[in-house]
Amino acid sequence: MDGVIWKSDAPIGDLPATFNRIRERGLKFVFATNNGTKTPEEYQEKLRDLGVEVETSQVVTSALGIAFMLSQTFPRGTKVFMIGEDGIRVALEEKGFEVLSVENAPQAQAVVMGIDRGISFQKIAEATLLVRAGIPFYTTNTDRTFPTPRGEIPGSGAWLSVVTTATGVQPNVAGKPFPYLMELALERLGTTKEETLVVGDRLETDIAAGQAVGCPTAFVLSGVSKLEEAAAWKPSIIADDLWKLVE
Repeated sequence: MDGVIWKSDAPIGDLPATFNRIRERGLKFVFATNNGTKTPEEYQEKLRDLGVEVETSQVVTSALGIAFMLSQTFPRGTKVFMIGEDGIRVALEEKGFEVLSVENAPQAQAVVMGIDRGISFQKIAEATLLVRAGIPFYTTNTDRTFPTPRGEIPGSGAWLSVVTTATGVQPNVAGKPFPYLMELALERLGTTKEETLVVGDRLETDIAAGQAVGCPTAFVLSGVSKLEEAAAWKPSIIADDLWKLVE
């Protein structure tokens, strides 16, 4: 979504026309985003405000991915200290996990990190203490930056690097470039990997994730990565933006 559909709240191109064209071509689509700040319902509302109607089942986020990952290892009721926003909180609570406040962080049985625009030194300190004590460590994604109309700002990976530097521990990653979100998207679409095009603006996450599951990939120049970087990744298609791609 970020860098392909919009930058922050600014749409990239004429989104209603783009998605009308996608539907005219008879193509199915889902959104697979490393940005876990919002719930699928909130993304649905944001897209509707920009003139694009979708079902919540067409939105797959790293927050859903991380909640699923934890549910494969920990029972319902497990106490989780989370650095993140409502998208992660809701996904964890829907899987039955107890999300702890900063004050109750020492009780945590797992640590989860994602983008948090209310991040503080206290949150980072608590996460560091828990990870150094051996508490299992997870993150939604490792994207270093986040695109906005003015330029790139610190992403989840930038804040994550504070904890990894302080602890020497690398987290388990739910989002791209790891294949879980791609596999979930394929399941939602009901398509094979060979007939599914992965579109993204970030080579080291979006394109790498598509290639990891064996899908053809389309790199768009509307977001973070630059054209001169593409040669090393060999995407199947390069286009200026999503509209140019579907045309």
